[in-house]
Amino acid sequence: MRTAFAIAAVILLAGCTVGPNYRRPTVDIPANFRNADPATGAPSIGSEKWWTVFQDAELQKLIRTALDQNYDVRVAASRILQAQAQVGIARANQFPQGSGTAGGLGQKIPAFGYAAFELQGVFSWNVDFWGQYRRATEAARANMLASEWSRNQVMSTVVTNVASAYFQLRELDLELEVAKRTLAARQESLQLTNTLERGGATSLLDVRQAEQLVETAAETIPDAERQAGVLEDLLSTLLGENPHDIPRGLPLTEQAVPQAIPAGLPSELIERRPDIRQAEQQLIAANAEIGVARAQFFPSLPLTGGGGAESTGLASLFTGSAWNFTAPITQPIFTAGRLRSNLKLAQAQQQQALLTYQQTIQQAFRQVSDALIAYAKYRQFREHQDLLTTAAEGAADLSETRYRGGAASYLEVLTNETNSFAAELNLARARLNERLALVQIYSALGGGWEQ
Repeated sequence: MRTAFAIAAVILLAGCTVGPNYRRPTVDIPANFRNADPATGAPSIGSEKWWTVFQDAELQKLIRTALDQNYDVRVAASRILQAQAQVGIARANQFPQGSGTAGGLGQKIPAFGYAAFELQGVFSWNVDFWGQYRRATEAARANMLASEWSRNQVMSTVVTNVASAYFQLRELDLELEVAKRTLAARQESLQLTNTLERGGATSLLDVRQAEQLVETAAETIPDAERQAGVLEDLLSTLLGENPHDIPRGLPLTEQAVPQAIPAGLPSELIERRPDIRQAEQQLIAANAEIGVARAQFFPSLPLTGGGGAESTGLASLFTGSAWNFTAPITQPIFTAGRLRSNLKLAQAQQQQALLTYQQTIQQAFRQVSDALIAYAKYRQFREHQDLLTTAAEGAADLSETRYRGGAASYLEVLTNETNSFAAELNLARARLNERLALVQIYSALGGGWEQ
C-alpha cells in the first residue's frame, strides 16, 4: 500500500494542468473620467469610508443598522458560506478517499455453530494527472471570491439606497415646513381680506383669490406627508425592520456637499468597484472550467485498493491479512461528441464572461461620467434657483405691501405669492437633486462597501 501511494504521488507530481491560465484581459481605459474636475488632484471620493461622506449622525446610525440587518446583505453572506463549502467539495476530489468496515457474523444450527469477525479498509484515488480537479478547485475558489464581491456590491447598494431615501425624506420635511409656514401666512392674509371686504374696502373676488392661495398651500401638506410615510416604510424595510417612524438628524440645508468632487483615475475604478471585481472572478471561474473540460479528453488513472482480515476469534484477527490493489488507465474512445461539445460549451461560457466583464467596465465609466455631469449641473441649477427664490419672495412681499396700501389689486398678490411658493418648493427639490447626485457619484466610484 505504501508503494502504491508512492507511485501515485510521483505520477501526480509529474502531471500537468491543461487549459488556459488566466490573464487579465486588455481593456480600453481612458486617461481621465469625462466631466471630471481637472483641478482636483485629491484621492477619489470612492475610496473614502461612507461615514466620512455622510456626516449626519442619524443617517450614520441608519446605515449601520441596515448593514447589520438588511436581508439582501444577509442573503449575500449566506451565498459566501455556500461558495466556501463548494471549494471544500471541489478540493476534496484531489485527495485519496478511504473507508473502513468492521463487523461480526454468527450462526447456530443443530450440531453446528459458527462465528467470524472481519476488519476491512478500502481506498480510492483518481489521480489528478491532467489537473481536472485542480482546475475545478480554481473555478470554485473564483466563484467564492465572486460571491464575496457580490456581497460588497450589495452593501454598497444598501448604503446608496439608505442615503438616497433619507435625503428624500429630509427634502419632504423641508417641503412641509415651507407649506405650513406659507399656509399660516396666507390664512392671516385671508382674515385681513375678509375684514376689508366686510368694511367695503375690497371686493368678494379678492376674498376668493385669497382662499385660492390658502388651499394651494394646504393641499401640498397631505401629499407631502403621504410621500414621507412611504419613504419611512422603505427605510424601515432597508433596515430589516417592520415599518416605523424614522428619526431625523440635520435638515437638508445643512447636509454637507463639497464644492468639487475628486474622481480619481479610471484605472483605480477597476480595482475598487465590486461589480467589476465580481465579473472578473466569474471570468476566472469560466476560464478554469475550460481546463476541466479539456482534461476529460485525456486518460484517467483511478487507483483503488483494499485490505483486511477475517478470523473466527478476536485474538487471532490480526494474525493474517489480505490486500488488493488496481491501477487501470482509462481512455475515452467514443463519446458521440459529448466531450467536444462540453469543451465548446465551456469556451462559449468563458467568452460570455469576458464580454460581461468588458461591458461592466464600460458601464461603470458611463455611470461615473453621468454622475459627475449631473452633480455639476444640479449645482448650477440650485444656485440659479436660489436667486430666483429670493427674487420671487421679494416680489411677493412687495405686492402684499402695495395691496395693503391700495396701489395694487389682489390679482398681483395672487400671482406673486403663487410664484414665490413654487420657487421655494423647487429650491427644496434642487437641493435634494444636488445631494442625490453626490450619492450617485460615490456609488459609481465604488464607494460604500469598505468597513
